[in-house]
Amino acid sequence: MPLLWKPESWSQRLAELEARSGDLKEAPLRRDVRSLGTLLGDVLREQAGDALYEKVEELRQSAIRRREEQAAGKSKEAEDRLQRTVLSISTLPVEQAYQLSRAFAFYFELINLAETNHRKRRRLSLQLSGDSSRQRGSLRGTLREMKRVGISATEAMDWLRHVFIVPVFTAHPTEIARRSVLFKRRRIGEFLEDLDRIPVPDEEILRLQEQLMAEITALWQTDEVRSRRPTVNDEIKMGLDYYDVSIFATLPKLYEEVSAALASEYGLDIDISELPLLLGFGSWIGGDRDGNPFVTPDVTREAIRSARARLLAHYQQQVQLIIDLLTTSAQQLPISNELKQRLDGYLTELRAGTQQLFGARFEFELYRRFMVCVHARLLRAAGDAASDADSLESALSALPAYGSAQELLDDLSALRRSLAENEGLRLAQTLIDPLILLVRTFGLHLHTLDIRQHAKLHKKTLQETSDWCAGNASIVPQGLSKEAADVVETFRTIAEVKAGCSPEAIRQYVISGASSVEDVLGVLWLARLGGVEAAAKGNDPGLMPVPLFESIEDLRNAPEVCRSLWNLPEYRALLASWNNMQEIMLGYSDSNKDGGMLTSTWEIFRAHRALHEVARECGVKLRLFHGRGGTVGRGGGPTHRSIYAQPVGAFEGEIRITEQGEVLNWKYSDVVLAERNLELMIAASLDALARPNTLDPHGHQSGILLPEWEAALEELSDTAFHFYREQIIDDPEVLSYFETATPVAELEHAKIGSRPARRSGKRAFADLRAIPWVFGWTQSRQLVPAWFGVGYAIEQYSQKPGGAKLLRDMMAEFPLFIDVIRNVEMAMAKADLGIASLYASLVPDVGMRTRVFSKIEAEFNRTLAAVLAVTGQKELLETNRMLAHSIRLRNPYVDPMSLIQVDLLRRKRAGEDTDEINRAIAGTINGISAGLRNTG
Repeated sequence: MPLLWKPESWSQRLAELEARSGDLKEAPLRRDVRSLGTLLGDVLREQAGDALYEKVEELRQSAIRRREEQAAGKSKEAEDRLQRTVLSISTLPVEQAYQLSRAFAFYFELINLAETNHRKRRRLSLQLSGDSSRQRGSLRGTLREMKRVGISATEAMDWLRHVFIVPVFTAHPTEIARRSVLFKRRRIGEFLEDLDRIPVPDEEILRLQEQLMAEITALWQTDEVRSRRPTVNDEIKMGLDYYDVSIFATLPKLYEEVSAALASEYGLDIDISELPLLLGFGSWIGGDRDGNPFVTPDVTREAIRSARARLLAHYQQQVQLIIDLLTTSAQQLPISNELKQRLDGYLTELRAGTQQLFGARFEFELYRRFMVCVHARLLRAAGDAASDADSLESALSALPAYGSAQELLDDLSALRRSLAENEGLRLAQTLIDPLILLVRTFGLHLHTLDIRQHAKLHKKTLQETSDWCAGNASIVPQGLSKEAADVVETFRTIAEVKAGCSPEAIRQYVISGASSVEDVLGVLWLARLGGVEAAAKGNDPGLMPVPLFESIEDLRNAPEVCRSLWNLPEYRALLASWNNMQEIMLGYSDSNKDGGMLTSTWEIFRAHRALHEVARECGVKLRLFHGRGGTVGRGGGPTHRSIYAQPVGAFEGEIRITEQGEVLNWKYSDVVLAERNLELMIAASLDALARPNTLDPHGHQSGILLPEWEAALEELSDTAFHFYREQIIDDPEVLSYFETATPVAELEHAKIGSRPARRSGKRAFADLRAIPWVFGWTQSRQLVPAWFGVGYAIEQYSQKPGGAKLLRDMMAEFPLFIDVIRNVEMAMAKADLGIASLYASLVPDVGMRTRVFSKIEAEFNRTLAAVLAVTGQKELLETNRMLAHSIRLRNPYVDPMSLIQVDLLRRKRAGEDTDEINRAIAGTINGISAGLRNTG
């Protein structure tokens, strides 16, 4: 086997790593992609034969030539080539079509891994060169800019104390990979990272290549399409895996980077144990009931139990490591009186003397003896039985379980103080501080589990239980419908969880479709019926109702609804127990489906700003929860840019953000990637709080909204909204077109997620979830939710005197408008109307097909012209060459899969509805998802 990763010289490899720009910088990525492609080609020949490999190459080359013809303006030649390819695919047997789609999907798997490895490589390069302070979104860069404009160290630390970010993991049906596939991906990623070492002997390169070949072969032999829909418990396990894979190891490294950044930019010397807590974690997996009948009270109990078990297992590993390494002897250095008293207290509790209990074990190593007691209490907390083979462990099992995270923190803090007082500060910083940080972050519960249900179901339950009151809390009302009984039982489950040792595991109750004060008060009434105390008390933070404002109308009404709520005397008493904190959730997905991209973005911005104004008026500290998806059509896009684009003066540093489905693997599959993603959020929040640009007389993109810009955005939004509603929502043909011109109906066969695509069995637009709405449009390469209406609004406004110049000024200076246009640009670059027209051909009603696709095509071309005019570019992504290159790299592989999918859908619609066809279609769905990276 040729050594694909062997360079001409190792100095050249080092030069690639040190390169700041140009071809040399991208050379390692090209090598990874080319070499992985070569290995996959060998696997395809070996596993599936030369005929399949040759067909893959034929389709790939055809796709490349079609793209080249399009770029050269040869539209007729490109269209002819597309039709010839479609014809050649239509004659393929279903099994061969399936194998072809698998082959292309595997190219994407490997390209994605190569790009991920390159992101890690470039981060390392910046760290080596010292240029990380200039990287967009880096904490050092933000602190350096703050210092440059005169923000003092004291002020910087004060801003940092305001930052608290909570990524909330969700299991919406957009993550297409199975757990077994995710594991194999990580293995390949590790091998690629090993190949980046300098130097690597030839024998090692050969060994790594052979291991890569083995993993690619294993992937090929693995079912990428699930044979059954995943259960919620499956999704719980997938979400928890990311803690073991990256997050536990990432947090200490991240806080060390925060400490180092403060030292380098401000000269501050702060240990990670003294830094403010900047991050927490949340989850919806196992708690989100809205439209998912499979999330039962038992599933919620399992989600809480599994999270706690995963966390305590990690704590036990870390404590055991400390026991192994903290060998300081009392014959060399003493321990503090405080720690001695704690250790003696444990012995007293066990009614045993030191000699009787430990004998000669750790005779002078009192730190180890203390940590053995800590380990025993953790075992009890986890419910693990002591080993009969270990008499010490068995004797210690009589110690009580930790009843709260504070008890564990008290023990660890006493240990740290003893080390610091007795020449062991370095040991404390290395061994104890990382564990203290984890306990501060995760407590004994790992993450908060949000409960979510729709306001309509609460109203139904309230109607059925109207004759009951809190006095009947011990009795379940009889004669309830299944839906109402489930709501009541959900609150009883919350009460049960809160009665345990981690009442903070459930803090928020999210109300989907909230539109009124009554929607919030109804949840409080139901909580009382279920025996849940909403007010905070002792270690229990209570249960806060979190209204989720989703539709355009509800976003507009949200400030007034909250004003009324916050002025109710009984609710103010609850707020006081929550330290006058209120969380409000803003829905990106449904507002986009309801009003279009531009209006959704603007109305969320306006609601965000107005809610903060009302909160200040009412003396409430507001924390917003942003329900963003992975795609532009559901609020996705670069995290730093979106956080910084928040309204000036309407952000207090605390923010919760959903991390949905497919993006989890992209952001948290590796320690380096997780650290970068979390650093981005911290740096962006700090930037949005301190706003150093506003203190610089020559600063740009300060975020300040000029009156003329606000008026322009208001007019753009109004124009886009009415156009979108008229052309999409109010046109009954669009939903019919959507259901036949996209594979949305086939998502069920892809076995992607546990949640159904609709809230009920109705085939109405309002009943269709935003996720499949976006997924279907994206799979069919139309991406309508991400851009429709934007071009029309810009065109109309640009016709006004001075309108075009004003929009260009906004594009240069206003972060929100920049974010909108760049996200639209990214989505349009992934669309392909030539291929979309093939999906449109699936619509049997020719008149409907022509009418709907014609207006989609017209608006796409209008939006393309508008984006180029506003940005001053000649082509899409002209200023984002890395993304443009990535999309160009993927197109020759995703295009054939789209053509195969269209052909398979055509066969199915013609009556060939077999398991083989459905499996093949599911394979194309998986492959296109991998190719476009974010499809739901």
